[in-house]
Amino acid sequence: QVDLVESGGGLVQAGGSLKLSCAASGRTFSSYAMGWFRQAPGKEREFVATINWSGGSTYYADSVKGRFTISRDNANNMVYLQVNSLKPEDTAVYYCAARLGYRDSYYGAYDYWGQGTQVTVSS
Repeated sequence: QVDLVESGGGLVQAGGSLKLSCAASGRTFSSYAMGWFRQAPGKEREFVATINWSGGSTYYADSVKGRFTISRDNANNMVYLQVNSLKPEDTAVYYCAARLGYRDSYYGAYDYWGQGTQVTVSS
């Protein structure tokens, strides 16, 4: 069982940056691959980024590559998403998720989800 709590969202102007955080409970956090997904109003949940258990392997959606960076701190049970050069189309609720096994870009592969944090980018 893993409980996830996101934070760090907010309102930012286009071109700005935020650092989203996801705090995980549980003693086996380092066993889980982690992912970030987002969902805008009226749209399906969308893959953003994923990282393997050690942090040594990451993968990004094309729409965020070069602007977003996923990282993790296993000693403190944290995963982060640094979001730079934000665009209005990045506006969404951002969710972190956890799964045992290798990183994955499919939302259905994840077993545990946080409640989400809102990111709003104004033009």
